[in-house]
Amino acid sequence: MNTIYIVVPILTVLMFDLGLTLRFSDFGRVVRQPRAMLVALTGQIVLLPLIALGLAWGFGFPPPLAIGLVLIACCPGGSSSNIFSKLAGGDVALSVTLTAASSLITLITIPLIMSWATSWMGESVGIHLPVGNLLKQNLLLMLLPVLVGIGVNYAWPRAAQTIDRGLSKIAFPALMLLITVFFIQNYRTIFDNIGRVGLAVVMLIGLAMACAALLSRWGRLKGQQHRTVIIEVGMQNAAQAIAVATSPFIFNSQEIAIPAVLYSLIMNLVLLPYVAIVRKRAV
Repeated sequence: MNTIYIVVPILTVLMFDLGLTLRFSDFGRVVRQPRAMLVALTGQIVLLPLIALGLAWGFGFPPPLAIGLVLIACCPGGSSSNIFSKLAGGDVALSVTLTAASSLITLITIPLIMSWATSWMGESVGIHLPVGNLLKQNLLLMLLPVLVGIGVNYAWPRAAQTIDRGLSKIAFPALMLLITVFFIQNYRTIFDNIGRVGLAVVMLIGLAMACAALLSRWGRLKGQQHRTVIIEVGMQNAAQAIAVATSPFIFNSQEIAIPAVLYSLIMNLVLLPYVAIVRKRAV
């Protein structure tokens, strides 16, 4: 069974849940807090893909794994980052706005970056990117559920809060179900590559958080905003990357999805200690 049939409903639910926490007025924070937004988006949209490209080249990955590493670096945010920001005592409102803004921006940046990366690393081995299909899938699975969620929040705010509480509880177990199914189906390929790819993923997360911290200091962000920027840049939307990699209309490749699967596991192992440390310092 193609994991796309599991990841599509999970991604749709996650993006709908994000919309339930948003109002269009939240996007005004882009204007009210331009420095924090610019710092975080620079880390997410510019630095992360460059770091991933450098790691893929440095580790000498074959094209499918190299493309997969760049793909996960191109998929910033996700509703989980809002939860981690809250746990770390960050600026949750900023986190939600960043997640929403990056989700919209990547409708454009993912096709642009992945089209270039695929033509550079994949065409020699027959990997091509149907840009039109990628745009259609992202509009259907990313933008539409968010807009529906915002609409529900406007029409029935109390119901939106109730639905959000329920969906928040099932989001992580659903993602773990997806990862488990993927592991069972591709365990041989994963174990053959887990050493190098796992190390590259750890370095990607670590370098992303370190660069975010430096950018944040450069942007003179402190306290809650500083912590939020580090988490937002450090956390990627693994479900989105897996959906792009395994979609029969785009890459249709389980191997390209491997970095995203490992990322979804390692990300929590790296960020949970960070959350624990900043919470302890805040006490």
